[in-house]
Amino acid sequence: MLSKIILQANIDKVAKYFEKAENLVIVTHISPDGDALGSSLGLAHFLETQEKNVHVIVPNAFPDFLRWMPGAKDIIRYDKYAEFADKLISEAEVICCLDFNALSRIDALAKPVAESQARKVMIDHHLNPEPFCRVTISHPEISSTSELVFRLICRMGNFEDITREGAECIYTGMMTDTGGFTYNSNNREIYFIISELLSKGIDKDDIYRKVFNTYSEGRLRLMGYVLYEKMQVFPQFRSALICLGKDEQKKFQYVKGDTEGFVNMPLQMKGICFSVFLREDTEKNMIKVSLRSVGAFPCNKIASEYFNGGGHLNASGGEFYGSMEDAVGLFKQALVKYEDLLLKN
Repeated sequence: MLSKIILQANIDKVAKYFEKAENLVIVTHISPDGDALGSSLGLAHFLETQEKNVHVIVPNAFPDFLRWMPGAKDIIRYDKYAEFADKLISEAEVICCLDFNALSRIDALAKPVAESQARKVMIDHHLNPEPFCRVTISHPEISSTSELVFRLICRMGNFEDITREGAECIYTGMMTDTGGFTYNSNNREIYFIISELLSKGIDKDDIYRKVFNTYSEGRLRLMGYVLYEKMQVFPQFRSALICLGKDEQKKFQYVKGDTEGFVNMPLQMKGICFSVFLREDTEKNMIKVSLRSVGAFPCNKIASEYFNGGGHLNASGGEFYGSMEDAVGLFKQALVKYEDLLLKN
């Protein structure tokens, strides 16, 4: 049995919203990852079983290795079809905001979502949610938003309406947001949920292969380059850093998602407990920052303090507007400030 983490009052409100609405829209954050898509598509599949008219809208492109997910071909990209998406949002009676806690996280989608008179529901697991939704289901202690979607559906009494396709999406979100269940995944209830998803007929091994074993030759060569040429190790701080510029990405025919998981690789070294990956964004004039840690070291504090970001204890992210040299300088400042915690971990 699952513990009742979500407040009953929120369950009741969301159930009522879903029951009364005919047109619903699901939105998620910019550069959607596995959990963003898994939770959104998982909820969409459920709502379709309730004979609802539902659309998933994302701000921009998502990685190729997630395109196999059931329903992914019907996702509407706002950067390509803004006019159509605006119409859907204006007609929606309920807007579900999944896997983000601030309107700034959905980029150009923020304006139409904010202006919509639809009832808004946030389902998210990031810290410090902003108050822009009528119902806020926010649980940072939960490993993924996909897990929260599963819990919500079950608490509404609709487990039987989770289809195999919906279960595949939910499982993908849970798997990717825990690094294949290697971090933020010690809660025994996660594995109860996996068991329930397996009962829907999913093939978790096949899902793993589709997500992690379908990369291009360019990605593999880029991985080798990053490890041999770009990884810097700071053993005195038990930390590592990887930096990757735009020109380097072009050299290896970079496509969105090719650097997924790179930040985790240095953590395979003995004695390393903190890893940071800095990548020049090929679309925007900024540096994307990914941070990972093991044990009790709070990489989310560094994300928040130095890189305009946040996240979870062991997995977080941010953005930096400036040169790569300046970003590296901030990273080194953080190492000095947090030296005691790094060495204690």
